[in-house]
Amino acid sequence: MKRTQANREIAVQIFFALYVYALFKIILFKFGSINFIFLWDQLQHSPHNIDRAMQWGNFIPLATISNTLDNLTSHTLLNLGGNIALFLPYGMFLILQSSGRRISLLHVLIRSLGLSLILECAQALLSIGTFDVDDLILNTLGGVIGYSMLRLFAHKKKVQPATES
Repeated sequence: MKRTQANREIAVQIFFALYVYALFKIILFKFGSINFIFLWDQLQHSPHNIDRAMQWGNFIPLATISNTLDNLTSHTLLNLGGNIALFLPYGMFLILQSSGRRISLLHVLIRSLGLSLILECAQALLSIGTFDVDDLILNTLGGVIGYSMLRLFAHKKKVQPATES
């Protein structure tokens, strides 16, 4: 039994590492290759990049979401849903990694917001995307939904009566 639990925990850690790698690759590199020379060059120009991000970024909550809903296309809908969907696994992984400790919704909200903030700031700092406060909102919402879905599924699984054979 202990061996099975240890194997499960190792598998969760491996899948979490793969998920975080995919998350960074999708958000920061838009599915492209990771070029460390390019990143170093971008980092050397970061003061200029931050000025550019301050001019072109969105710092008004719900502005991008509102604009997206007003001008709905398949591309904007994919962007809106994609920001939520990308963080669904994060909320689930936070539960799976808690090893029996109960993790609170507030904890998931703060961690989802923190990871999203790191990614948004990295985009601005490296000038490989723009900072958008609405992405913070959507990503955090995704983490919270993922957490809630797994909690609901686990609760429902415990509550259901056993079926007769």
